[in-house]
Amino acid sequence: MRIELSGHHVDVTDNIKQHVDEKFSKLASHFPSLLSIDVIITQEHGEYVVEAVTNYESVRIAASGHDAVMYPAINKACKKLDAALKHRKGHLKGDLHKKPEVTTPEIAHEIIQGMELR
Repeated sequence: MRIELSGHHVDVTDNIKQHVDEKFSKLASHFPSLLSIDVIITQEHGEYVVEAVTNYESVRIAASGHDAVMYPAINKACKKLDAALKHRKGHLKGDLHKKPEVTTPEIAHEIIQGMELR
């Protein structure tokens, strides 16, 4: 899985890149069809905002984390993205297990009325 990391008003150091790779690479084991994640770290008004965006099964999924410290913001964004991916995976699995449509009448007395008993 490819992780694209960029910073806006933030210098992306090797330690930050290593932490982001460590956190977001765990998602690859749960969701093997993930190809890439775009992570943008922004500092605005003394707060760090981490946005993570990916495409999973042809749907764009995004999550963001806010915190005064950068590393907890990265952790929050990773947790939110993981929850959103699990939610989407549940939708995809739920569609596979739809109940079949009933073609016969549900009420037994309709069947009995249609029969000629005499």
